[in-house]
Amino acid sequence: MKESKIIDVAKRANVSPATVSRVLNGSNLVNAKTEERVLQAIRELDYIPNNMGKQLRSRKTMNLAVVVSDVRVSYYAEIIKGIENMANSLHYNVLICDAQNEKAKEREFLSLLMNRTVDALILVTPNLSDEEIAVYADNGYMVGLIGRKIEHARIPCSFTDNIKLAQEVVFHLAEQGHRKIAFLSGYADATDSIERLEGYVKALKACGIPFEPALVENGDFSEEGGCEAFHRLCSSGADFTAVFAANDEMALGVYKACNELGISIPDQLAVAGVDNIRLTNYVTPRISSVEQPLYAMGAVLAEKLIDQMNGNVWAEKRCFKVDAKLVVKESSKGAK
Repeated sequence: MKESKIIDVAKRANVSPATVSRVLNGSNLVNAKTEERVLQAIRELDYIPNNMGKQLRSRKTMNLAVVVSDVRVSYYAEIIKGIENMANSLHYNVLICDAQNEKAKEREFLSLLMNRTVDALILVTPNLSDEEIAVYADNGYMVGLIGRKIEHARIPCSFTDNIKLAQEVVFHLAEQGHRKIAFLSGYADATDSIERLEGYVKALKACGIPFEPALVENGDFSEEGGCEAFHRLCSSGADFTAVFAANDEMALGVYKACNELGISIPDQLAVAGVDNIRLTNYVTPRISSVEQPLYAMGAVLAEKLIDQMNGNVWAEKRCFKVDAKLVVKESSKGAK
């Protein structure tokens, strides 16, 4: 069978070869519709970006790359530690790549790393679509995901049940007497945000509490984003006595905003987050938070991805869902 070339992809997508090249290199100069046409053409033609794809399948570099959204966020530290320890024990090196919360950088890393000196790449980022990631797996590259599930036979993933953990937080706050519970989401289109919002809504319904869209505000999973989202929520005039933040970074942002606004936690407002990062124990009051086994999520994904590279068959156990638990501290005191 004739091997597809970049010009074949360009013809199929009705674009120039330069546009195909821009898509492959993560350029933000291509609009979404054109980009999707190019990605579809790549899938249909089974196009491999260059000859390095064949080389990567025939030789090993003993290197793994891990792409994270923001290396400054504490959430990633334990995941990276789990990946590194497992990979090192199996004689692999780990390269850490910081996408700085930019989708274009995630694409750039995916493209560059797949064409250079790594045997596999682990994504711990929320922005790239399943379809984009599948293109690389379909072309024989080794890709794994942490923090989200993907329906693809060649892509291993480790994740927690976001719906269940969100429900646990809301149930706890409701048990404390709160009926007006606000939710600070992350990026609106991120899997974590979507699933945790779903869990929040389901838990409210189970508790007989009406869902109020005005009590939901989007952030960006950062402390600054949480602070700004909380300020917007307060400025809207919404009435609430508790806040469930989609992660601890945003919960810390709520603390900052409350300090600026003179709101006392937990006397005037209960707060809970997700991840149970170390900083939640170094503020007063300590933040109630859902603890995810981040180290285990990193370690199991690295092990299974390396297994796949070594030709071991484990298709019956491709996705690994790990349990999370709410750690109740002083910030989620009962309503007055």
